[in-house]
Amino acid sequence: MPLFLVVVAIFALRLVDVSMGTLRIVFLVQGRTRLAGATAFFESLVWTVAAILVLNNLDSPWKILAYAGGYAAGTMLGGMVEQKIGLGNRLVRIVSPVDSPQTYPRLHEEGYPVTVMNGEGRDGEVRISFTFVPRKEVPSVMAMVREVNPNAFVMVEDSTLANGSDNWHRAATALRK
Repeated sequence: MPLFLVVVAIFALRLVDVSMGTLRIVFLVQGRTRLAGATAFFESLVWTVAAILVLNNLDSPWKILAYAGGYAAGTMLGGMVEQKIGLGNRLVRIVSPVDSPQTYPRLHEEGYPVTVMNGEGRDGEVRISFTFVPRKEVPSVMAMVREVNPNAFVMVEDSTLANGSDNWHRAATALRK
């Protein structure tokens, strides 16, 4: 095989295997161990082929550069793919003074499960709303909050459910349709 094609193949294989590695880690963190395991299997197959192409004959620095370049590009691509597919869930906390417009009624209307608590903030009594949403829906929730109360303090965190995830997700999805 011509050197040019070998170099392109090494770069492409590293691009694929490192991107898969990024997704594998995301799956593992989210508790999707079977999917992480399946991804790891194919990731290691692709890596093995790339390594064989590089180590088979170390006559060209282009192979090593393609290997390193594919790793760097795969890291960036994996991050972009992970952001695009938006896996996972987020916990959204909304804090607003009790006498300001409250966001939880609107979130309820839109089908989001919301828990509300009273609290004490720097400037007095506040209402704290918690909702658990799929990551892809965070922008629409944030837009709703800004529309109802542009001065609300909002925190968004990565989150996983320990219990009840199927129930809230099915109910919330049905209400939003």
